[in-house]
Formats: sequence, C-alpha cells, structure tokens
Amino acid sequence: MSDIQGRSQDDDDDLLFADEDAPDPSSAKSGPAAAPWKLLIVDDDPEVHAITRVVLNDVTFDGRRLHFLSAHSGSEAQAILCDHPDIAAVLLDVVMETEDAGLRLVHHIREVLGNRRVRIILRTGQPGQAPERQVIVNYDINDYKAKSELTAQKLFTTTVAALRSYQHIDAIERNRQGLETIVDAAGALFEQRSMDRFAAGVVERVAALLPRAAGALLCAVPPDPKGPAPDGRFREAVVLCGTGVFANAAGRPVGDVLPGAACADIAAAFARGRSLHRDDHSVALFQTQSPGPGALFITGHGGLPEVERRLVEIFCSRMSVGFDNVSLYEQLRLAQVATVHALGKLAEYKDEVTGEHVRRIGRWATAIARELQARGAGGGDADDLFCELIGLASMLHDVGKVAIPDRILRKPGKLDPEEITQMREHATIGGRILRDASGPVGGRSYLSMGAEIAESHHEKFDGTGYPHGLAGDAIPLSGRIVAVADVYDALLHRRPYKEAWELASVVDLIRAESGRHFDPQVVEAFVAILERGGPEA
Repeated sequence: MSDIQGRSQDDDDDLLFADEDAPDPSSAKSGPAAAPWKLLIVDDDPEVHAITRVVLNDVTFDGRRLHFLSAHSGSEAQAILCDHPDIAAVLLDVVMETEDAGLRLVHHIREVLGNRRVRIILRTGQPGQAPERQVIVNYDINDYKAKSELTAQKLFTTTVAALRSYQHIDAIERNRQGLETIVDAAGALFEQRSMDRFAAGVVERVAALLPRAAGALLCAVPPDPKGPAPDGRFREAVVLCGTGVFANAAGRPVGDVLPGAACADIAAAFARGRSLHRDDHSVALFQTQSPGPGALFITGHGGLPEVERRLVEIFCSRMSVGFDNVSLYEQLRLAQVATVHALGKLAEYKDEVTGEHVRRIGRWATAIARELQARGAGGGDADDLFCELIGLASMLHDVGKVAIPDRILRKPGKLDPEEITQMREHATIGGRILRDASGPVGGRSYLSMGAEIAESHHEKFDGTGYPHGLAGDAIPLSGRIVAVADVYDALLHRRPYKEAWELASVVDLIRAESGRHFDPQVVEAFVAILERGGPEA
C-alpha cells in the first residue's frame, strides 16, 4: 500500500500510514451472515474519517465486517452512542470543539451512559494536550495512540484487538444477563402451580433470554400408557404454548404448525436425546417425567452463538425441574380434590339437601373471591391461590354435620335450645376433622382452607356468632365469604324446616345484615355479582 497521509488544519495533527502489506482476511470465520461490528469514528477532521474508512474497509473479524459511524464533535458522538448502544469500538480524537472534548466524551460514555463494554481507542495529533501516562491513569480508555505512529498495520491490529476484547466482554455480559434472566425465571416460574401457566411462563422467559428470536414454542409428547413404541419412535408432539409467530399455536399438533424439516429436527432431537441447532432454528430438550418428553423450538434467531446455546441448555435444565415440580403439585392437588369429594359425599349421605347446596356455594365463593381480588379488597388475602382454593374448600363447610344425629338434621320444625347447642357443634367438629386431614400436607390447601371455613362460617362480623365469637377481620376472609353465600343459598331454597324465600327478600336481608352479620365488603361484592346475573353470568 502506498503512503496515505491525512492532514488536519493543524499541521501537527497527522495520521500517517506507512507502506505495509494489507492483512489477509481469509482467516475470518465462515458461517451465516452476521450483523457487522459497529465502529464509531470521532474526529473533527473529515480526512481522518475518510482515511480510516479506506484502511479498514475490507477488514473482517470473526465473519463480520465493519459498519462505520462518524461524529465530528463530542456532542454529536453522544447522540450516536445513545442511538447505538451496541457500538463495539470508538476511535476518538481528544481536541475537537474544545481542547478536552474527547476526554469529556470518555467520561460521558463510562459514567453517564454506564457503557463499560465499548472499547475506546484514543487517537491524538497533539499528545501534549493529553499526556499518555496521565490519561491512561485517570480515564477508562483501552488504548492510546499518537496519530503520527499509526500505520495501516497498527490501526488494523489496534482495531481487531479492540473488537476481540469487546467480543469477550460482550459475551461475559450477555452470559451474566442471561443467567440473571434464568435465575429470575426460576424464582417466578417455580411458584406456578398450573401446567398451562408454567408453560406460558417458559416461552415468555425464552423471549426475554433471546430477544432476536422471531418466536418460540414449547411442545411435549403426551405420555403413552402402553409405553414407547418398539422402534423408539415418539408419537407426534403437541404444542403446549407459543410466543411470537407461534402465539396462537397452543393445543395443535406440531406437524400442523411447523414445516416438515423443523418437525424432522424435533423428532431427531427426541431420538438422540440431545438438543439440535441450525442457522435459522434450534431445538432444546426438556427431560421431564410429565407431561412427557418436551422440546423448546426457537425460530428466527439467525444462528445462536455458543454463549446463547449454553444459556438455553441451562435454562432448559432448570425448567425441567420446574415441570416435574408442577406435575407433582398437580398430582397432590388431584389427591386433595379426591379427598374433598369423598368427604363431601359423607355429608350428602347425612343430609339430602347438601349435594347441590355445596356446589352452588362453591360457585358463589369463587365468584365473590375474584370480585374482591379485582376490587383490591379483602386486605390482600384474595390472591390467586386463595381464589383457586376457595371454591372447592367451601364445599366442606358443613362436613361436621356427619357427627350430628339425623333426628336433629332432619327435624321438620324449629330446634329446641339443647338441639341448637348440639347442632352448633358441627362447626368445631368440621374444623377439627379437616385440620387433622390437612396436617401432613402443610401450607395452604383445600383441606386447610376447608377447616378454616368449616370453623368460621357461622361467625358474625359484629362478634355475636359461634363457635368462638370472632369479630371483623379476626374472622378468616374465607369464612366471611362463605357466610354470605351459605345464608343466601339456604334461604333461597326449601329446607325440611322452612319454605324457600323470594329472591328480593333474601337480598334485602343480606343488605340489612351488612356490618352486623356480614362483612360489608363481601356484601358489596356479592350484590355486584348478583346484579350481573350471578356467578355463572
């Protein structure tokens, strides 16, 4: 290469390139087209921009060419850096609109923008304005070059070294951010108790982990009670959840959503038991017991670099544990549901009106709980788990009646004082039965909430109820909700000892008892649901 010299308005501000052989770009890695490296040139001399572009125009590093951005002042550079946070390196002059404009820009990059990744190469034609020793110590720059010493080869070497350093730092930073995303995802998703919600959370977190991807879907092979086919083939996987271009794919066979080549890659990944990566998509496996072998299909990422492949593998490994946890929780939930139904049947055998009554109570209790949640009422107790549990748990509110003699339960007239005392024992008995049954489970469950409801649904807001005479918020929210639902349904339907009331009369009574028998917030929620047509409207 012949000598190329760029001279600024100051005769001492020279950028000189001596005769040297151009670097051989043949060593660059091949592969799918990747975004170019962004290189920002900041200098007030237009010739410096032109010469730098000429010298570095054909440079390719790691299969990626350079994309040049130009700024002719520190303020102009600030705006470009804000718009392009992925700039890999800055070739920066010191003296521009002010004698220390370049140094001020360094401070802005590191301290104001908080950008620690970009590599800053200080180039100056006036070393006296920015002594090298002082600048290196006091400013976070990565290289210092006097323009007079910059040959074409040295500029090439300096630039590639900066890009390699940026690449390593960027990989470390993306790895750190990815691991943070995975840890955050594990913490949030492991709290999920529904397979559908967990699956939706998984694909949402993948979208956050790989923002360049066009979409992701989570699919699973339904477990076959007969076991795997003799030849080791899997039945066609079904989409559990999708995001991006697969947002509406849930519930569909994978073959109806993906092209044949992608389906073949999923089948191959299942057969080999390991993940598979292509230039335009990836298949990462979940080794789970339920809902069966699963795979995460990610498309439109343009080829995952090694660091992101490792992050996806770590993510899938962590989420595999989450899937099994959700599955175990659902098995436990189903066991509790079976127990609730069995206990409910006991009450039905004792009282012929109990069956439909408890089912209606369950629907009303769930509707009231969700209304309170929507209103932000209930002191924050009406969370998602509370709303999920209360419907089934409320069906156990009268389970203690199994201990009450039939002559009292089925008496057609009013009970005498002794019989009333004996009848009231069903609240304490029911609470004791369900609390003993829920002991091994621990935490909030259908049985523990059922015990709470059985014991407290006859308490009154003003403290005149039974069995403990609790008042106000001392009564569990579940008991306050079921108190309203129970009285409403009991009055609205015929019993052995009374005829059914008119709806208007029932509602008038509940309104009148707000603040005495019933929690006013629960009454308001109940009336709002009733005005909308009831819990099933």
